[in-house]
Amino acid sequence: MIVKTKKYQLGTSKYIKLGMLNILRTQWWVILIALAIAAMTFIIPSNWWWIGSLIAFVLYGLFWLIQFAGVPQLEQNKILFERLSYEITSQQILIKLNPKQGMPMKWENIKKAYIGKDFYLLILSKAQFIYLPFRIFNTENEKKFMETILRRKNYIK
Repeated sequence: MIVKTKKYQLGTSKYIKLGMLNILRTQWWVILIALAIAAMTFIIPSNWWWIGSLIAFVLYGLFWLIQFAGVPQLEQNKILFERLSYEITSQQILIKLNPKQGMPMKWENIKKAYIGKDFYLLILSKAQFIYLPFRIFNTENEKKFMETILRRKNYIK
C-alpha cells in the first residue's frame, strides 16, 4: 500500500518548538547536572553554586534555541520549509517537492518516532525530523497504515 499525503509546509516557529521539545526529551539528564551543581550549596555554602548552575542551564537552552532558529536561515535547509507531500510505503518515505522532484528516504535513517495527539514525529537527528500532522492524511486507514509501519519497524511500542 502507498500512502499519498496532501502537501504540507512546516513553519519555522513549529520547527523551533518541536526541536526544543526533542532536545528536552532526549537530553533530560542536563537538568540533573544543573541540580547536582546547585546542590553543592549544601556542601560548600555559597549562593554562587545555584546561580552558576542556573546560568549554565539557561546558556545551554539558548545554545539550542539559536541552533534551531538558525536552521531555517541556511540555504541548504530551505527544502525543509517548502510545501512538501509524502508517499509512504513499507520500504521508504518519498519526500516530494512536486510530481517530478522528490527524494527517497529509507526507514533505516529514522532513529525514533513519536505519535502525538494529532501528529507523527519521525526523528532523523537532533536537528532534523519529519513532522506529519494527521490532517495531511486522506483517510483514517492511511493513518492506521502509518502506525502499523512504525510498530513493525519498532519505532513505537
